[in-house]
Amino acid sequence: MRASVGDRLLVHGRIVGQHDRTAEIIEVLGENGTPPYRVRFEDGHETLMSPGPDTVVRPFPTAGAQE
Repeated sequence: MRASVGDRLLVHGRIVGQHDRTAEIIEVLGENGTPPYRVRFEDGHETLMSPGPDTVVRPFPTAGAQE
């Protein structure tokens, strides 16, 4: 997994009824974009994360990118 500051991590819920969560990467602590990452969730909570297989990286859109 590789990510950059500003990218979003989509963490899928692992149990029935648990919602997906989104976190913004605010610092990359590994080499060449690899984990661990310092992230901030929607509620303002910050933590270190080494994402597992239930997590997807959503790249931050760059200027000029079309969606």
